[in-house]
Amino acid sequence: MANHELLKLTATQVKAGNYDKAILAIGSCEAHGPHLAEGTDTIVSYRLSNMVADKVDGLLVLPPVTVGYSAHYDQFPFTITLAYDTVTQVIYDILESTIRNGINRIFLMNGHDGNIAPMEIASRKIKEKYPDARIAALPAWWVTAGELLPPGTFEVWDGLGHAGEGESSIAYYLYPEWCQPELASGVVPDNLPDHVEIKWDFAELTDTAATGDPTKATPEKGRAMTEALVDCVAGALKELDAKDWKYNSQRSELKL
Repeated sequence: MANHELLKLTATQVKAGNYDKAILAIGSCEAHGPHLAEGTDTIVSYRLSNMVADKVDGLLVLPPVTVGYSAHYDQFPFTITLAYDTVTQVIYDILESTIRNGINRIFLMNGHDGNIAPMEIASRKIKEKYPDARIAALPAWWVTAGELLPPGTFEVWDGLGHAGEGESSIAYYLYPEWCQPELASGVVPDNLPDHVEIKWDFAELTDTAATGDPTKATPEKGRAMTEALVDCVAGALKELDAKDWKYNSQRSELKL
C-alpha cells in the first residue's frame, strides 16, 4: 500500500499526493488493565486511520495526538494527561493548521473517551471561525463496532469496557506483540443506573484498570471489528466525496 502518513512524507511527496482531505487520530497514554499497552487508544485509532487511507483516495494521515485528557484514570500507573482545555486547544490548533495548509475536509478518528468533549468543542470553534470547513468524526469506535457487528459477537456486556472484550480483541488483532493476554482481568460494573450517566473516577469502578471481560477477547473478534470499522469510515468518506461534502438539506438556507 502507498504511504499516506504525513510523518513519513517529504514536502515534495505531500505536494505530489494531491491530498484533498485528512484524518486525525486522537488517542491517550494511560493504563489499559494489566494486559494492554498504555498507548492502546493512540495505536488503535492511528492504525485504523491508516487502513482507511489505504481505501480512500486523497486522504492524508496526520500525526496522531498521543496524549489526551485522562485525569479520570490517574489512579493507575502510568497515566499521562493533558488538561481538558489543553486537549481542546491541541485539537483546535491541528485542525486550524491543516486548514491553513489548504485542506478543509477533516475526519477525526477518536480512540479515547476523555477526548470526546474536547473534540466536540474544538470542532465547533473551528466551524465558527472557518464556516467552509467540513469536519466528520467517529467519536467512539468501541460503541460503533458493536453496532456494526452481528448480535452475539461479544459474550459479555456487549463487548464494552475500557480494555474489555472489544478493545482487547482489537488490540490482540492489531498488535499482539504489545499485549499480555495471560494477565487480563476486568470488572463489569453492576451498580450503575440505567439511562443516566455517572461521572466516575475509574478507580470507583475497577481495581484492575479494566472494565468488561477481557478474558473473552480474541484476535478473530478484533479482526471483525477492524474490518467493519474501516469499511464504515471509508464508506462514509467516499459518500461525502461523491456529494462534494455538501450535506445540507434542500430546505437549508446554508449554501455549502
